[in-house]
Amino acid sequence: MQKLTPQSLIVHAVMLLLALSWLYPFIWMVLSSLKPTAQIYTESLFSGHWTLENYSFLLDNSQRANKPFFRTLGNSLFISLTITLTVTLSSVLVGYAVAKTDFFGKGVFKNLLIAQMVFPAFMFIIPQFVLMRELGLINSYSAMILPYAMGAWGIFMVSQSFKGTPNDYIYAAKLDRASLWGILRHVMMPLNKAILAIVALFTFSSSWDNFLWPLIVMRDVDKMPFSVLLSTFSKSYGVYLGPVLAGSVLQMLPVVMLFILFRKYFLQGMSLSLK
Repeated sequence: MQKLTPQSLIVHAVMLLLALSWLYPFIWMVLSSLKPTAQIYTESLFSGHWTLENYSFLLDNSQRANKPFFRTLGNSLFISLTITLTVTLSSVLVGYAVAKTDFFGKGVFKNLLIAQMVFPAFMFIIPQFVLMRELGLINSYSAMILPYAMGAWGIFMVSQSFKGTPNDYIYAAKLDRASLWGILRHVMMPLNKAILAIVALFTFSSSWDNFLWPLIVMRDVDKMPFSVLLSTFSKSYGVYLGPVLAGSVLQMLPVVMLFILFRKYFLQGMSLSLK
């Protein structure tokens, strides 16, 4: 067991204070969502009347405003999971080609990947909108999924991880007459699951919180994601801080649950990406 020195104790104390300062806004948001709006600023953090009326208010008023709560939540889950699946799968396929095969224009393709990661995403909103309109996909789920079905960042991360996988594993799989999909499924993906977990988690988080693009391409209320519903609710009922905080907690909950479930692979992938 490592001996604790005064210097290490100070470092750990500072790190603990920094962690608490980072977590405090989330703790305040969750606890405040369980209080009546009038007590959020008048009572201390751990005191007051605990209730779920903010969540029931959010549910009831979204239904009255013809913005079905559970429908928008299901839309967000469907869109986010579909984008996560397609991005992860395309990152595996293209990342393997970049890392383990040679093809004409490989260097140019890699430079284009890096260039796409440099430019901010909002620069492509107008061309993407024009493309979706020409394809007749405006006001459809496809308009929210197709522009994000492949990501340069995911391809780059997966290809860099695949480069570190010894080619001997691939040669052994080919000797067993494994197909390309067999190599990817039984060799490359299991050996690089930490990086795949990072790509999936960050992709789900960004698609779940995406607000601007669905607001541009969607007109049907029944197809709106939860982020748009929460924004319109905050605009209409901004004076009711408790329900707004309750909606923010619900918006954050799926990402937190995914991180808790896959934190092992996430931390492994982060350690590999920092090396």
